[in-house]
Amino acid sequence: MTVSDARLARIAARFAELEARLASGTLEGDAFVAASRDYAELEPVARAAREVASMRAELASLTALDEPDPEMRALAGEEIGHIRETLPGAEHRLAVAMLPRDSADARPAMLEIRAGTGGDEAALFAADLFRMYERYAAERGWRVEVISANASDIGGFREIVANVAGSGVFARLKFESGVHRVQRVPVTESGGRIHTSAATVAVLPEPDEVDVQIDEKDLKIDIYRSSGAGGQHVNTTDSAVRITHLPSGIVVTQQDERSQHKNRARAMQVLRTRLYEKMREEAHGVEAEARKAMVGSGDRSERIRTYNFPQGRVTDHRINLTLHRLPEILEGPGLGELVDALIAEDQAKRLAAMDA
Repeated sequence: MTVSDARLARIAARFAELEARLASGTLEGDAFVAASRDYAELEPVARAAREVASMRAELASLTALDEPDPEMRALAGEEIGHIRETLPGAEHRLAVAMLPRDSADARPAMLEIRAGTGGDEAALFAADLFRMYERYAAERGWRVEVISANASDIGGFREIVANVAGSGVFARLKFESGVHRVQRVPVTESGGRIHTSAATVAVLPEPDEVDVQIDEKDLKIDIYRSSGAGGQHVNTTDSAVRITHLPSGIVVTQQDERSQHKNRARAMQVLRTRLYEKMREEAHGVEAEARKAMVGSGDRSERIRTYNFPQGRVTDHRINLTLHRLPEILEGPGLGELVDALIAEDQAKRLAAMDA
């Protein structure tokens, strides 16, 4: 996608206008918030546009230069060659910066991991995935807070739900949704045979309360006694909460906290997130189909990645990328290379679609 000089000028003018409005001191309340948001969104585009405009102007000036001095002509020729070599990269960065943004990219996310086929081994693998994301989050300075967890008897998770907060969380984790498959010899396997197990991952953007308005009349709230591991308080107090959102049929249960109030607050947080995702899916049906054609829909029924322990490799099936660095990926830092590759593929496909 080539951006015209006229469009570069419009971007610069719009950015200058926003700068002037924010500096004027006349904006207040919602108007100031809106202008600040627009400024933050336009700033990387304006910066990339400024770089391209400067390079194009310098190239035009050097090309038109009528220099009689041979040495100066040679220097100008070198500079022309350098600009022609680097300008396409600057234009690509500008095109990427101008791609339509997912409005949820900057939001925190709800991370849900559930053991799939494979019994205890699947639960252990779900725990491995959670630790991978936890370490990746720590590397990026994100904060992870477990909302609820259903532990297995041998140290895995049948299900774990956590909030991940920080800069650009959803933008970097949204392609992790889907079925993750593991091939390895389980700790419970005495014969040394390789088993295949799976866990599902869902990454949902977290809304603000103003994004999703929930009418109390639409809720059926059940209070019951907690069950399972958790200390002496379990099975002694009615603190577990089950909330059913009647219009959508979404059901959320929460029993990890001793306090009924805390369980209700966390259940509402999960419910709000799932309703927000449902609203997004309904509002962006066409966009969702386009995304599915790129790096996958993120649907939890879609197998997206295989972790093969005997060969020490991880394969992402959506982009046919195999990395023989399984331990580093599961430790967290290596996951960044996979995430970067998925984002780059998504950007490339969207740019190609805009040029078509």
